[in-house]
Amino acid sequence: MGGIASMSYWRGVVKLMPELRAYARSVASNPEEAEDLVSDAIERSANAAQCPQALDELRPWLFRVIRNLYIDEKRKQKVRLEYSATAVRLSEGLVETGSKAEETVLLRTAFEQLSSQEREVLFLVDIMGMKYAEAAAIIEVPTGTIMSRISRARKALLELVNPLQATEEEAKTGKEKLYL
Repeated sequence: MGGIASMSYWRGVVKLMPELRAYARSVASNPEEAEDLVSDAIERSANAAQCPQALDELRPWLFRVIRNLYIDEKRKQKVRLEYSATAVRLSEGLVETGSKAEETVLLRTAFEQLSSQEREVLFLVDIMGMKYAEAAAIIEVPTGTIMSRISRARKALLELVNPLQATEEEAKTGKEKLYL
């Protein structure tokens, strides 16, 4: 097709329109979002390099397009929410006063003293809130390596911030803990 939809394609879309709308309404959270999904799916499919012409092939293909558009939109919304939450968290850190500000300066100073490997893993997991598997994919190491590195990095940071507390914490629990 090369981006120019044939008459058989448009006839199929017209016949499938009630089903496409019904499917979109079943996955979308509101009617407007459902209509947008259908419109976007038709636009994408009409401009696709290759598109099924037969109705029995076009139906599942368009349903998949709607589903994929819906999933893409939800991912975008999640990223936007996470970005907004991170921005708020970081901006709140800039307006601290009193002893909280002193703690922040101490923590940031200690963070800077860590090795680049320790800073990287702490940033990804504790500051950005990524899962171990996500951090492992970024750094290109196994998930178990991330778990070991984060444990050592938290311990090192705790020892820099409060050496006495780090020793007491290990003695009590036998574990290294620090959550930023």
